[in-house]
Amino acid sequence: MARILIVDDSNLSRRILRSILEPAGHEIIEAGDGMTALECHFLQKPDLTILDLNMREMAGMEVLTQLRRLDPRARVLIGSADIQDSTQGMALAAGAVGFVGKPFTQAAVLNAVDAALSGGDV
Repeated sequence: MARILIVDDSNLSRRILRSILEPAGHEIIEAGDGMTALECHFLQKPDLTILDLNMREMAGMEVLTQLRRLDPRARVLIGSADIQDSTQGMALAAGAVGFVGKPFTQAAVLNAVDAALSGGDV
């Protein structure tokens, strides 16, 4: 299936996403902060990045902006507890391909990932 980079400063969130995505056949790469995420993106070349917006040190929106500037083809799915329309709008305007809200459910994550990978609406 796909190589997916999970970027979240919460170990629990990364474990939940891994437990949903690995059984579906996806290869998982993890990053606990924005700088590591940027490094992993360019070394590992993921098919999709799932990015939290609320992180210490480097905010998710900054990571998204830098990823898209350095790799305009990067596919980034936002995974965040901040599900306000304005937040989703800003993320989509910055180049995210979709949004999945926390707390994560298996169905929501798999549907969002499938849509993001196929180029559909998330």
